[in-house]
Amino acid sequence: MTFAGNGIGITRGIAIGEAHILQRGLLEISPRMIDTADVPAEIKRFQLAVNGARERLHEIRQKIPGNTRSDIIAFIDTHLLMMNDAALVEVPIKLIRKHAYAAEWALQLQRESLVQVFDTMDDPYLRTRKDDVEHVVNQIQMALLDLDDESNDNLSGKVILAQDLTPADTIVMRHQGIAAFITEFGGPMSHTAILARSLDIPAVVGVHSITRLLHQGETVVVDGEQGVILADADQATLAHYQHRISAAQSRATQLRNLIGKAATTREGVRVHLMANIELPEDIETTRELQADAVGLYRTEFLYMNRQGMPDEEEHYQTYRRVVEGLDGIPITIRTLDLGADKQVDGCTSYCCNPALGLRAIRLCLKEPKMFQPQLRAILRAAVHGPVRIMIPMLSNLQEVRKLKALLAETEAALSADGIPFAKDIPVGGMIEVPAAALAADAFTRELDFLSIGTNDLIQYTLAIDRVDDEVNYLYDPLHPAILRLIQMVITAGQRAGIPISMCGEMAGDPRYIPLLIGMGLREFSMQPGSLLIAKERLLQLDAAKLAKQTRKLMKRLGESDFEQLLGKICALH
Repeated sequence: MTFAGNGIGITRGIAIGEAHILQRGLLEISPRMIDTADVPAEIKRFQLAVNGARERLHEIRQKIPGNTRSDIIAFIDTHLLMMNDAALVEVPIKLIRKHAYAAEWALQLQRESLVQVFDTMDDPYLRTRKDDVEHVVNQIQMALLDLDDESNDNLSGKVILAQDLTPADTIVMRHQGIAAFITEFGGPMSHTAILARSLDIPAVVGVHSITRLLHQGETVVVDGEQGVILADADQATLAHYQHRISAAQSRATQLRNLIGKAATTREGVRVHLMANIELPEDIETTRELQADAVGLYRTEFLYMNRQGMPDEEEHYQTYRRVVEGLDGIPITIRTLDLGADKQVDGCTSYCCNPALGLRAIRLCLKEPKMFQPQLRAILRAAVHGPVRIMIPMLSNLQEVRKLKALLAETEAALSADGIPFAKDIPVGGMIEVPAAALAADAFTRELDFLSIGTNDLIQYTLAIDRVDDEVNYLYDPLHPAILRLIQMVITAGQRAGIPISMCGEMAGDPRYIPLLIGMGLREFSMQPGSLLIAKERLLQLDAAKLAKQTRKLMKRLGESDFEQLLGKICALH
């Protein structure tokens, strides 16, 4: 019997293959004590399990083809580093020694403690990194219990059905040739979802009970763009999707022809397409696709999966490699965007709602000794190429003025030390708090540029957690309130004559590009994989016509004909 279902589509691809249901989930670990006399042997058993899990991960690492992008390999390397981290390797041993716990139970207790820390993190992106902890712990538990890993099965051409997948699962299965995956949980902003887009794996997430609704070996169609799943479809339906797959392959080849072509509208309005990057290794893709600039370089990876903070030299060498690697392509470095719950060098205050607490620029200004090494490193790295500084989560002008004062102090200190640095670096701010959007006119008088961070702006304005499976259906970039705030920021930039960009997921979605062009946005920053699709969309647009239609739309926000007007704008021109 044919099955049809819907979930959250997280990629643009389509795939057809046999269903392969992964039965594993988080292992059920029950409390268990051992005799005190058996503690040394239990510690030895735990250490052997960690070594075994580490060796298994090394084997996976060695199986990844040499031409794989470095940032993809970095996910595996992160897990290898975690298997050497005291939090996972030494703390369980202390629990075994102190309480005579069985190794599995000691590890489980430490897992729960670590996951609780990640769950309280304010940054949704970082919060999803608890998946890495879960995966590493699961690997060690499997070694302790002597269980086989299903990812070693022959998965070539299969559609994977699972409760959830970790980034490491996704990498391994991608290189085993899986056709697609479907998960019961997850959202479009999870690390696995972002990775699936990067790897071009057709995927649909948030399909509850899918592992029970479908059967092993069934032929499954996965439409990652529409979020559609079909099982046991008839020949005509399969032929339809096969044709769409062939058409998509041809289109991908055509998109490559756009590399090097200027991003302009039909009447020649120039639009700047920039890349969001996280890891230094992303520069290869950015150069290959000839992005106009890096509009957002996240620096949080330097602080993750380690004890203590990176020093100035580590910051500097990292930024220098990126700046030099871009070979003249301008880069905007976002300063640290972590919450106070991230335990770095004693900065461990707790907030009952960290999303509204001491995070990003608030934390950096409160802890200048933590912040100044990063500022010094950015100023030093800017000697090697064009660099801008961007401040996350601004909410008032006092933060800007304090930041500028701290920057002036940093410049004076570098000058006194005789260390070369770039002067007069452009300083901009992220508009991701509704208050900042409403006060955009004031911010344009203090800053050199603004960037609209739609991910958080939407979340804060609509009072939803965008990674919460229960409420992420409310995440609506086209909500009238969101459009009004975006327009306010763009208009403020136009009046002041400063650049306004957008660096949230909305910027890379071709459905929204016509509307944003009509609103006056001329700088878009997105995942590198979206650059060519965005360029293709832009080449089809008439900016003047869109501006006229958008002005009419903004006067009709919330009215009965709003959806109709919006549909006209988002259609191809």
